[in-house]
Amino acid sequence: MNRVVITGLGAVSPIGQTAKSYWAALTAGQSGFGPPTIFAAERLNTKVVAEVKGFVPEQHFDSRQIGLVDRVSQFAVVAAREAIGQAGLSFREGLGERTAAIVGSGIGGQTTQDDAFKRIYGENAARVHPLIIPRTMPNAPASQISMFFGIKGPTYAVSTACASATHSIGQAFHLVRAGAVTCAVTGGAEAQLTHGTVKAWEAMRILAPDTCRPFSRERKGMVLGEGAAILVLESLDHAAARGARILGEIVGFGMSADAGDLTAPDPDGMVRAMSAALADAALAPDAIDYVNAHGTGTTANDLAETAALHKAFAAHAARLAVSSTKSMVGHALGAAGALEAVATVMALHEGVVPPTMNYVGPDSACDLDYAPNEARPRPLNVALSNSFAFGGLNAVLTFRRFDA
Repeated sequence: MNRVVITGLGAVSPIGQTAKSYWAALTAGQSGFGPPTIFAAERLNTKVVAEVKGFVPEQHFDSRQIGLVDRVSQFAVVAAREAIGQAGLSFREGLGERTAAIVGSGIGGQTTQDDAFKRIYGENAARVHPLIIPRTMPNAPASQISMFFGIKGPTYAVSTACASATHSIGQAFHLVRAGAVTCAVTGGAEAQLTHGTVKAWEAMRILAPDTCRPFSRERKGMVLGEGAAILVLESLDHAAARGARILGEIVGFGMSADAGDLTAPDPDGMVRAMSAALADAALAPDAIDYVNAHGTGTTANDLAETAALHKAFAAHAARLAVSSTKSMVGHALGAAGALEAVATVMALHEGVVPPTMNYVGPDSACDLDYAPNEARPRPLNVALSNSFAFGGLNAVLTFRRFDA
């Protein structure tokens, strides 16, 4: 079994369009929330989203390429370019055949789909763009990364709603650990901020009217976000042989299904996923220093996750540092787990717990240490990153600080 290390990180987020700027903004407690600007919002009740503002496709793609890639794939390719560049990898001389590209997306190319529906139903258009299907399909980000960078090994998408990216990273981890591939480019991408998609989320009545306050009293729901994050994984032997700078290590992955309600979270399912991630890493619960929580800011999710942390960690739960970075970047659905994985790797690497922002005081049932409102320097060795999705699909990654 190979040890699996991380040698590259890339991010396109509402608070930074590189991994470095994203991390700096997280530790500074910066918010990516604001009124929608990239689509007409006159008929929406939603007043706050987390957009990737100022993203200019022409700075990253030529005109022909832009015509082939929806915003979701643009985010994915840009994040992958950064991660691969940091890793210093070239997929020539056979490495492309030994590299996987596994990228999650919850709903794929919504900008393309929304524009097409507007033309068909609103303008009675007789025809639409001939590439709507390949631009919209959830596997487009993975396929585009494969084509842009010459990755010829296992390439596919995982679509498990809010757990898509975490499932993707976990699948990539298993492939590298088993020796099925040498490297993997993995993560998630989402570009859900369109009029139609936001309207659909409004119907669920779980969007916050002002801001996202995970685990806090007076929390009123989640804020929709967008973006992408990509990690480059390698076997330790391969990374060491080429003298790569190692940013962290993945040591475990756990999954579970609630087999219950379509939308209501089940603490027992969360516990099974966290316990599986610990068992896969051969670690006891008291080895964990930090948990990057799913932490959506909805009443039901935060209560369930807190209960699950108590059950999974028993007395050690009180000693955990827990935070939700969704309090700054919103909920990017299929990209959320990847953005949170990057934050977790950086937290371990830098020894800093990112804060849970907008916290105004404890909820009686949310009684853990959520690192409220201010980043906290703290020695960190091992951390979990949690993703708990609609459909009762749970995925958890175990990361460890790498010390050569």
